[in-house]
Amino acid sequence: NLYARRATREGFAFRFSAQDYEAFAASFGFEETADQRAAIHAVIQDMISPRPMDRLVCGDVGFGKTEVALRAAFVAVTGGKQVVLLAPTTLLAEQHYQSISDRFAQWPVKVAEMSRFRSAKEIKAAMQGLEDGTIDIVVGTHKLLSEATQFKSLGLLIIDEEHRFGVRHKEQMKALRAEVDVLTLTA
Repeated sequence: NLYARRATREGFAFRFSAQDYEAFAASFGFEETADQRAAIHAVIQDMISPRPMDRLVCGDVGFGKTEVALRAAFVAVTGGKQVVLLAPTTLLAEQHYQSISDRFAQWPVKVAEMSRFRSAKEIKAAMQGLEDGTIDIVVGTHKLLSEATQFKSLGLLIIDEEHRFGVRHKEQMKALRAEVDVLTLTA
């Protein structure tokens, strides 16, 4: 049913400045591998097409899957949409939050984290920012799957290690997945 709904709807065709994208890509501190370049290219092509993206990026630790996700997040945010990065553990969410904060530090992008490492006040502020559109990228654990979490303009769902989530959380992901581009990272 989910895939039938996705197939019948037209997706959001992202548009972005090639010059800004190149500047963001140049800030990557490592040389891209051929596989990484191919994955980035495939994801960007999916995002600029009018079909909803549902892409799986598979690679060992150190392959550079996070950079693929960051490039997709850049395209989504500069295209006017919000991004969710969902991680199965608090520690992994914190690592992603730090990576994203560092990479987007030079850009007008507001990043938030929703996990046990954040206070109730910080989570409430993040939820308000998601709803009113002042938060561009949110990183978190299953807390993001709450029905209380509302988005102004969600465009990209990035799921890291989906296999580590439980059945109930996967069902909640399906509800988000029906309407947005999805990028799943796995080892």
